[in-house]
Amino acid sequence: MAKVTWDGSTLLSPVPVVLVGCGSAEHPNTMTAAWTGVVCSDPPMAYVSIRKERYSYGLIRESGLFSLNLVNRSLVRAADFCGVRSGRQLDKLAHLGLHASAGRLGCPLIDESPLSLECRVTQVLELGSHDLFLAEIEAVHAEESLLDSSGRLCLEKAELVAYSHGQYVPLGRSLGGFGFSVRKKPVRKKPSSSKKS
Repeated sequence: MAKVTWDGSTLLSPVPVVLVGCGSAEHPNTMTAAWTGVVCSDPPMAYVSIRKERYSYGLIRESGLFSLNLVNRSLVRAADFCGVRSGRQLDKLAHLGLHASAGRLGCPLIDESPLSLECRVTQVLELGSHDLFLAEIEAVHAEESLLDSSGRLCLEKAELVAYSHGQYVPLGRSLGGFGFSVRKKPVRKKPSSSKKS
């Protein structure tokens, strides 16, 4: 397959879309970020990269806390708005009719998000255009409707979206679960044949 080659760029797609909760429970703020992800499982850790000039940058730097609130279809318009408007000029949550509640650490969580990760900053890495906030995930808040009868999280019910090369795209149907390519197929039992005498 023929390929063209370009200089290095940020074309790793798709990536998650999140509403970053920051500030305080009394004065919550949110911004949209797509440069975020998980970096470690034990301890559970995540990151978000933010430009220094963003209003949220100072709030996170001051408190050392932020939340990553997953975006679903119903939050796409709000996520887009929060990515281009600043909390310096207006209360984005009030403007959009969204609500925030204090999490376990006191960090604002977006109530309308199906799943929120509450994070405590452990390190700030200055990278260039963005600084990376590395953080431990100290609590996960999931919508009860996403749990099945055994308490298993069924995140596929959330209708999440991703960000891919400037577009918000819905996540589609599953193509397989982790390890499906090497999983042994169940052995079918042959029916026992009983001979009549």
